[in-house]
Amino acid sequence: MMAGWLADAIVLVHLAFIVFVMLGGLLVLRWPRMAWLHLPAAAWGVVVEWSGWICPLTPLENALRQRAGQQAYGGDFVQHYVLALIYPEGLTREIQMGLGAVVLALNLTVYVALYRRMRRQRTRRHA
Repeated sequence: MMAGWLADAIVLVHLAFIVFVMLGGLLVLRWPRMAWLHLPAAAWGVVVEWSGWICPLTPLENALRQRAGQQAYGGDFVQHYVLALIYPEGLTREIQMGLGAVVLALNLTVYVALYRRMRRQRTRRHA
């Protein structure tokens, strides 16, 4: 039973990580030092999508489900609603490449805005 709960917790961590990869740059706009955490996470997200790798959380979750006597992605709330967001039906290689491009574009936009803001602040200080 504990293994099943741990598998569900991993799914939630996985989803939180995906949200952080996608939107964490917005946190960086507020707290620039967060970039030290967000940049490697965003890079990992892009690399995983573009390379077709499987995130290490996925095999860990599946192993825990098997240990709990469950089939991967069976029938509870977390599995039914959250997993469909992480692993949508019909996910193709082209869609993965597009998702990686979206992650990259979103984060480049945020970091360019942050860079410009920091440059303006430095210019004001030296003026």
